[in-house]
Amino acid sequence: MKRFVVMLLLACLLFPAGLAALDGKKALYVGGTITAKIPENTEGRLNTNDETTLIFIADKTGVKAELPYAKIDSFEYGQKASHRIKTALFLSPWTLFSKKRRHYLSLMWKGEGDKTEGVVLELGKDILRSTVMVLEARTGKKVEFQDEDAKKNFAK
Repeated sequence: MKRFVVMLLLACLLFPAGLAALDGKKALYVGGTITAKIPENTEGRLNTNDETTLIFIADKTGVKAELPYAKIDSFEYGQKASHRIKTALFLSPWTLFSKKRRHYLSLMWKGEGDKTEGVVLELGKDILRSTVMVLEARTGKKVEFQDEDAKKNFAK
């Protein structure tokens, strides 16, 4: 019993709450060149309804970051797969054999003074494909894939 408590405490320290899953309909501003406006690791919502501008709205502050589709030079999809260690510790060891995928979208554009700017967003699984489809339609550019694994899993 003592060993179990020590292992549980160690697991909580090694795997902090930051590994919690992102809501499927939300986006997370991971980082980029708009950090003066929105801090890194800010959760929010992407609004793709506007025909000319992609809008990220921070949940807690309501701050908006707008990016005209016409300015976007390129965008890339990548992913990171990890085992569900935290879930396995608390619910079932069988979940250790499944993987959780995090979906990342990197956007690049030319800002003021022809300076290259960019952002990295983590997208919830429910908005991933629709966001990429909107970006492709409104920018006239195709999504680039980080690697073959990302391309294969995006098609699923």
